[in-house]
Amino acid sequence: MTRGSGGGDELLFRGTISRKWTSLLCLSSFFVGLIFTNRMWTVPESKEIIRRSALELDKMNLVSSSDCALKSINNEPKDYVGQVQRTEDAIQTLDKTISNLEMELASAKATQDSILNGGVPSSEPAAKRKYFMVIGINTAFSSRKRRDSVRATWMPQGEKRRKMEEEKGIIIRFVIGHSATSGGILDRAIDAEDREHGDFLRLDHVEGYLELAAKTKSYFAKAVSTWDAEYFVKVDDDVHVNIATLGGILARHRSKPRAYIGCMKSGPVLAQEGVKYHEPEYWKFGEWGNKYFRHASGQLYAISKDLASYISINQHVLHKYANEDVSIGAWFIGVDAEHVDDRRLCCGTHPDCERKAQAGNVCAASFDWSCSGICKSADRIKEVHRRCGESANTIWNATF
Repeated sequence: MTRGSGGGDELLFRGTISRKWTSLLCLSSFFVGLIFTNRMWTVPESKEIIRRSALELDKMNLVSSSDCALKSINNEPKDYVGQVQRTEDAIQTLDKTISNLEMELASAKATQDSILNGGVPSSEPAAKRKYFMVIGINTAFSSRKRRDSVRATWMPQGEKRRKMEEEKGIIIRFVIGHSATSGGILDRAIDAEDREHGDFLRLDHVEGYLELAAKTKSYFAKAVSTWDAEYFVKVDDDVHVNIATLGGILARHRSKPRAYIGCMKSGPVLAQEGVKYHEPEYWKFGEWGNKYFRHASGQLYAISKDLASYISINQHVLHKYANEDVSIGAWFIGVDAEHVDDRRLCCGTHPDCERKAQAGNVCAASFDWSCSGICKSADRIKEVHRRCGESANTIWNATF
């Protein structure tokens, strides 16, 4: 019994010890696990947390700024019409600047060509100055009497002509080319006349009635390269002119940069061969019996410097019709030219011009429509001048 009882106690003691060790081992395992876990898991560094926070803050600010900027743009007033208008004004200003530069370049080139082809005549000014108008009187080799009658009436001579150029800025020249045999007897006669009077503008052009359009084109190109004038006038040598009245008419249109001034007309297109003023290219003007577009009568008309420069620049491509005045009008069809119709530039001779002068409405130009000029002008222009001409002092008292 004693042995039996002692064995039971031993087993009970072993079970008790086993439970204690078990509890101890569990606690030890728990603490070891805590230590192991703390070493394996590391807390993120504070710097990384700060860096991420800063990036997130920047993103938030960027989104916020963009949103504010969009709101600011959307809230700004939309002045699209004003912007378009300002853009158009800038384009027009640039276009005018380019146009002016092109004209100046063409003028300089024409001057250079003139010098290379023999130079400017000694009677012309070497240095350019500003002039008011250049009057080119269209004439022919056979018109010596007409030229002398013009010199004796409305065209100042000698010192008076030079004074008018200096004080009034008005240049007057007879315009002529050369004969088919350049340097022949006809050309030598003009050379002698020019040495006597010094009032010719010589063109590199072969004279001929059927070449009037080409001659007029050559005249404007040569004149605009020789003189810096506001206006260039073409007049026939059988027309009477009151210079001061003409100047007054032109001065009133100074605000028009591309002025085309004359007696505007629109005559019939003559398709029938053999008649005077026959138009070989009649088919270009539409049906039989149509009329021409509006253009200035060829006896006298004036154009501004811009239009003269336009002719000079484009002289090699401007088409010539049979009639000079039609050709001039055609050249300005596609240009922003302002047509000015003034009937004082195409008065009849006396009694018409005399009656108008007495009424205080002095004519700038007088001629007979039936003759497209003063009939027998070499003999009659003095009488027209006496009856219809302005007084001798009018030009000197005029201001332009």
